[in-house]
Amino acid sequence: MKKMLLLLVFMSSQIFAQNPETITFKEDFNTPEVFIHLPDFKNINVRDMAISPTNDEIFFTLDAPKNAFRTLLTSKKVNGKWTAFTIAAFSGKFHDIEPAFSPDGKQLFFASKRPVGNGITPKKDYDLWYVTRVNGEWKNPVRLPETINSDKNEYYPSIATNGTIYFTAEREDAKGKEDIYKSELKDGNYQTSTSLDVVNTKTYEYNAYVSPDESFLIFGSYGRKGSLGRGDLYISFRKNGVWQEAVSLGNLVNSDQIDYCPFVSFDKKYFFYTSEKSTIQTSYTNLNFKKLKEVMNEGSNGTSKIYYLPFDNLLKSIQLE
Repeated sequence: MKKMLLLLVFMSSQIFAQNPETITFKEDFNTPEVFIHLPDFKNINVRDMAISPTNDEIFFTLDAPKNAFRTLLTSKKVNGKWTAFTIAAFSGKFHDIEPAFSPDGKQLFFASKRPVGNGITPKKDYDLWYVTRVNGEWKNPVRLPETINSDKNEYYPSIATNGTIYFTAEREDAKGKEDIYKSELKDGNYQTSTSLDVVNTKTYEYNAYVSPDESFLIFGSYGRKGSLGRGDLYISFRKNGVWQEAVSLGNLVNSDQIDYCPFVSFDKKYFFYTSEKSTIQTSYTNLNFKKLKEVMNEGSNGTSKIYYLPFDNLLKSIQLE
């Protein structure tokens, strides 16, 4: 009996020592698939992510129901294997969302409700912050200046190679409820934010990812003509310094629910995005308990999940429409 107990203890320790969370990159597939699996967090929202320029570090947001608490989780690739997910060293105390690497990999930007200065009370609105990599660790959170942050929400930073930052904001001069803005970095200082006139409309524009060379912009919008649902993703290309009319990413990506938080890996191999799409039906025939668990817990069930597919396949699908 004693040997049996010892065997059970050993087996349990081996099971829990394994990393049940998985990060895998398939080489070629045509339709979006769930990227991050968190078996320990059933039906919890997983949203917005960023992968380092060297493809060996990842950050993403774990979002409690009704946005009660949001924190950044991270994993590193060590000796060819991804480590178990942990709370980022600078996160876990206040609401933190929407990570974004600088193209040189030295800074990580994010949105947060953390207190300003020496305060202890969290802000009611989101500001943009960044941390710097020091001896392999992310440290020293810094709030971006008033040329970017305000007493209203600033979301979803995305950084170009020249330092220009693109972000979503609520402004009095906005065309809609939320617009996409940018602030150029000159001589180490962020300039006054300006609206992307061609991209923004009288409806909602949000969550803009800009390519490091500023050749294209992928963003979310709600209420445009031909929209499939509560928010679709669009792409705008920049020609001769001018942003062109945006094109929908189509039904390969967009659904009748909100699709948002786009990101393209630095090597342009993969496109990632978040969606609340659901494959749950309104009626079933002979639904048993086992099938019910699969319906509720697996695949697309209406919670926010991060999806991915090869970026080239996405571009090809746009050309076919």
